Formats: sequence, structure tokens, C-alpha cells
Amino acid sequence: MARYKDSEHTDDIIRNWLRNRNTIELLSFWEILNNSDFKPVEFDGFRKQAGLNSFVLTPKRWIDATNAIGIKSKPGRYGGTLAHKDIAFEFVSWISIEFKLYVIKEFQRLKECVF
Repeated sequence: MARYKDSEHTDDIIRNWLRNRNTIELLSFWEILNNSDFKPVEFDGFRKQAGLNSFVLTPKRWIDATNAIGIKSKPGRYGGTLAHKDIAFEFVSWISIEFKLYVIKEFQRLKECVF
């Protein structure tokens, strides 16, 4: 998805998304719900730094520090960053307002179908 947005700067797009406090809180909440081995103490350190100009967070750093399972990162030529579909939806909503609006409209349409 980041490659679709800007194929030259995919790493920067992901790092900028990870710098956001709301992103870190979403990732943490997802991990708490889905990962019994998640390390919430390490998350608190990231949350305190999130949004600061000097704060940089990579997928690998997040995974290594918190024992996260919602994001996978593989270095190298055939590597990349992958995420669980819940997290991927949040990421694509962040990089594409058009996509976010389509999701909102579809959700509203589905809610109207339920009696």
C-alpha cells in the first residue's frame, strides 16, 4: 500500500505513520486483544515519545521491543512490511482519504441493510 502511494519512499511513509500517537495506541490495543505475549511496559515508552520531532519508530523496533505480532517486517531484496488486515485497514485509511470515505460509506450501507 505504501508502494502504491509513493514507490520511492515506502519506508518513510511507514515510519511517519508509526510516529503518530494514535497509531501507536491502535497497535497497542490490537496487540492487547490478540497477543498474550505483548509487552505493554515497552509500549508506554513509545507512547510518551510519540509525536516528538526526534521520535522515530520502525516496524522492526516496534516488533522487537513489544513482541508484537500484528506487523511483520522482513529486510532485504524480497522483504517488506506486512500487517494483519485490521492494522492494514487503518494504515490505508491514513494514506488514502478516498479509501477511508469508501469504507465509511460501505459501513453505513451495510448498517442500513440490518433490520
